[in-house]
Amino acid sequence: MDLISTRNANVTANIDDALRAGLAPDGGLYVPARLPGFDPSRMDAHAALGKTALDVLSPFFEGSGLAERLDAICRDAFDLPLPITPLAGHEQVWLLELYHGPTAAFKDFAARFLARCLGALRADDAADQTVLVATSGDTGAAVAAAFHQRPGFRVVILYPHGRVSDRQAHMLGAFGDNVHAFEVRGDFDDCQRMVKHALADANQVRRFGLTSANSISIGRLLPQIAYYAWAALRLGREQPIDVIVPTGNLGNALACVLAREMGFGIDRVHLATNANRTLPDYFGGDDYRGRPGLKTLANAMDVGDPSNFERLVWLYREHDLRDAGIDAESIDDDTIRACIRHEHAAHGLLVCPHTACALERLARLREHGHRVPTLVAATAHPAKFETVIEPLVGESVPLPPALAELLARPANASPLEPQPDALINALAALDEPD
Repeated sequence: MDLISTRNANVTANIDDALRAGLAPDGGLYVPARLPGFDPSRMDAHAALGKTALDVLSPFFEGSGLAERLDAICRDAFDLPLPITPLAGHEQVWLLELYHGPTAAFKDFAARFLARCLGALRADDAADQTVLVATSGDTGAAVAAAFHQRPGFRVVILYPHGRVSDRQAHMLGAFGDNVHAFEVRGDFDDCQRMVKHALADANQVRRFGLTSANSISIGRLLPQIAYYAWAALRLGREQPIDVIVPTGNLGNALACVLAREMGFGIDRVHLATNANRTLPDYFGGDDYRGRPGLKTLANAMDVGDPSNFERLVWLYREHDLRDAGIDAESIDDDTIRACIRHEHAAHGLLVCPHTACALERLARLREHGHRVPTLVAATAHPAKFETVIEPLVGESVPLPPALAELLARPANASPLEPQPDALINALAALDEPD
């Protein structure tokens, strides 16, 4: 299947080249030239996640050098627990617990898939590739875990100083070996701009063998479709479900929208943001206006100019995006705190600040008579945000074993100014002999 740039349909690539490149050469994001369609009634509602992922992703890999290996890649990458649990206190509401991977966040699924794809595409005698990652909290660790000690790759992580939780920061710097963490003196949007600037410079791409593992990479976006399709097969066969997705850079939410457009049983997609109002303001009728990201308790969503909005606009280029069955609402920090307290006191449930945004969105929908069967994406383990949660609930949050092991390692990150040249100089320094 051909992929095209969101900015110019004449800029094309096959899936293998798009995975390697990350960003289209004109600065646009790769999107499928067409979306495959599925008939869920003909699919196994009880298939393992890896099998559903193979079915969903195979059309995108027609003609790819990965086609014959896709089964093994999917079985390996998606071999993680994914509980769908009824939400206490609500009828026909479920949590999709996406945080049981090695770094306790939903991004583990897609990062593992991308790493395995790029590893399979790499020739034994090829030059090393540098995987650039801007992270607002969770992406960097997921990518680091997926590529850690993988031959032929190094990972360079950029994260905003003071804008991630202490445990997130420790995780980002704890891998070592082929993983290098940089603490940028700016916000996430600065980190993202630096990565995009480097990837758009053909000379630097060749010099350092650059690619991306942010959600600007089609290799991060596509695998996320699989778990929404899998959940919809289980829950939405007789009546389509609504889905609530906490979102910042819009990648996970866009994957849900794509699953719906491909035919799976999903109706409305409700976006829950933090105090960063770019998406709620747009869906409320304002012109789209990117802006600096605000610092909030739900830090992984501290994005003021989400990259994947460009893909969403492209997807509905022939329609009014505001009529596409998508809405968005902003949740402030005080409300996040209140939701965390309430869920624990009423139901004994511990949730991260991002999932709390989604649960507050659910509560507001229910207050206005919404009774549609609903899936809520729970995106991160609460133990990553213990400094927020523990004072609110009055008890400690148990650490999952993989997270405990990472936090036991020493961690190191280098400071970096929020300028494109600073990143280029840092990459050059990594190539200097010790």
